[in-house]
Amino acid sequence: MQLKELLENSIDAGSKSISICVEDGGLKMLQIADTGHGIRKDDLGIVCERFTTSKLKKFADLCSINTHGFRGEALASISHVSYLTIQTKTAFDKCGWIAYYKDGKLCPKKPGMSCDPKPCAGNNGTTITVENLFHNMSTRKKSYEPRDEFNRIANVITSYAVHNTGVGFSLKKSGESMPKIRTSDKATKTDTICNLFGPTLGKELIEFSCEDASFGFKSNGLLTNANYSGKSFVFLLFYQQSSCRIKCCQKDI
Repeated sequence: MQLKELLENSIDAGSKSISICVEDGGLKMLQIADTGHGIRKDDLGIVCERFTTSKLKKFADLCSINTHGFRGEALASISHVSYLTIQTKTAFDKCGWIAYYKDGKLCPKKPGMSCDPKPCAGNNGTTITVENLFHNMSTRKKSYEPRDEFNRIANVITSYAVHNTGVGFSLKKSGESMPKIRTSDKATKTDTICNLFGPTLGKELIEFSCEDASFGFKSNGLLTNANYSGKSFVFLLFYQQSSCRIKCCQKDI
């Protein structure tokens, strides 16, 4: 869930490229680097507080939400169960800024140091590093298996890579040079599916769309034709741009 919300934040920031690096299934380290518009230095002091969001400017915006989320919960919740670092730079900054967080507040990198964000070198965009996830919740941490968690991360990235044409994704394990997943921001949806699931599947896709004005319902997607036979069933569903699982829909299909 943490990765999903951080990915959505990167997409909402207008990123063309999102890179994810993982160590021990994300339990030891999870890093998401994007090329979005970055976070202003003045906002770094409150970015990990609950309900902090840049996606709503006024109350009326609630009637026309077109982002993946707006609650301001992701960074706040993560900062309470991990050591969180944010490095960011906007197009208007002369340098980047790096800040460290614990329990929703700025904290020093080492005891005795200042809590204030520090200037650093960096490219436009934001890099969020989550270290020692659930370090203060040992029972919960033991319930996770690194290999299973990495597979879940790969599944989430695969879903968002297929849905978000115009954004390139990469996933690799820490210490490895070759990514496990890599897609291009120039690729079409069909190209990305061929990349992730193989060219055979891509040749058997049928595009569909349907709409019902009385219910305000509209959908579109891709499905395989009757010629395709695979070993496993893959069902990717997005509702209002966000990945979701609806078991009854999957069962009926």
